[in-house]
Amino acid sequence: MSSEFDFPYDFIGKVLFTPEEIEKRISFIANQIHNDYRDSEKLLLLGLLRGSVVFITDLMRKVQMPLTMDFMSVSSYSGSETNGFVRIDSDHKTNISGWDVILIDDIVDTGFTINTVRKLLLDRNPRSLKICALLDKVERHKVDVPIDYLGFSIPDVFVVGYGLDIDEKGRNLPYIASVDPKKYEKSKHK
Repeated sequence: MSSEFDFPYDFIGKVLFTPEEIEKRISFIANQIHNDYRDSEKLLLLGLLRGSVVFITDLMRKVQMPLTMDFMSVSSYSGSETNGFVRIDSDHKTNISGWDVILIDDIVDTGFTINTVRKLLLDRNPRSLKICALLDKVERHKVDVPIDYLGFSIPDVFVVGYGLDIDEKGRNLPYIASVDPKKYEKSKHK
């Protein structure tokens, strides 16, 4: 018999947030967004691919008002480390001038990625721009990042699940768990 906390990967450390805790927090954020944008006629949730897909999908289903979504593909990670260089692989399609934009990211680590994208979007004249992140590693920030809607703050551990991955592994877990670095190194050599 299996449970939702079975670890299909042998590098999982411990579960930090259960599916129930995540769902409860997303409902809270969705309610905040609804209250803040109830009069908005042009609300756009703009997700950073690929890590934000699960989060943005669940979030948009809970925001009880008209909205649209779009995506950008950006990269700054190799394995478990960010290199500080942010590359825009694919830009959003919506002309955001005059839109209320909420930039959605799975995790804020150093802050370089979200800060770079934020500056780029501000140059495109949105009506407003706010940042929503599922996770925030405050200890790792190298730049100041104004997070308007936050799921959870986490310590400086690498995490997987709920869309987050390590070398494309772990995205499909329904919870968020830490990665055990020693176990991960062993699993790479199997």
